[in-house]
Amino acid sequence: MQFGLFEERPQSYPTLDALVAAMMKLEDDPLFPAGTNMVIYRGNPQARLMIVGEAPGTEEDRQGKPFVGRSGQLLDQILRSADFDPDKDVFITNSVFRLPPGDDGKPLRKPTSDEIAYYKPYLLEIVRLVDPLLMLLTGNVATESLLGQTGITRLRGQWFRVDGRWAMPIFHPAYLLRNPSREPGSPKALMWQDIKEAKRKYDELVGKPAQ
Repeated sequence: MQFGLFEERPQSYPTLDALVAAMMKLEDDPLFPAGTNMVIYRGNPQARLMIVGEAPGTEEDRQGKPFVGRSGQLLDQILRSADFDPDKDVFITNSVFRLPPGDDGKPLRKPTSDEIAYYKPYLLEIVRLVDPLLMLLTGNVATESLLGQTGITRLRGQWFRVDGRWAMPIFHPAYLLRNPSREPGSPKALMWQDIKEAKRKYDELVGKPAQ
């Protein structure tokens, strides 16, 4: 399935550094009043594999980098299991770039559709500037942003085309932490299938011979 997205991008930037500098100065975005930090990316901007997350958590907000808490540690383990170096082979970013404040006394909440829509053009510009061959979309916020769909258990493991780039939805690592079983058909078992398929596609796209 093909999705055309880049007509929604409001402004082009010459470099990723220029875009990041502009995003760090944002004060009119919907989560700015919450006083949380802008969390944009970690990893290698020259990488051909991009991971698109949901929104920062408390540890990500503190460090200013995505996927650095327990979910990020599990994500790095998953990537290494497929022979991806998280520092060299992967660029990791978000769909929403600030931590949403809690509601009704809860410490965190999921981003709203309006928040996802606001930050989407910035994500699209990141994608354009990094220009990955392949993207993994972790969880429903990422799929809503880039595919306009939710339902990760239905979408996971499928390949989509997003403006000429291959994209696969996968479970968010936080979901795997809540579902630790490794039995056949479990989320962890399905994630292993998906990351192996992502590695196969990645090797095909970069021209690496099959083992």
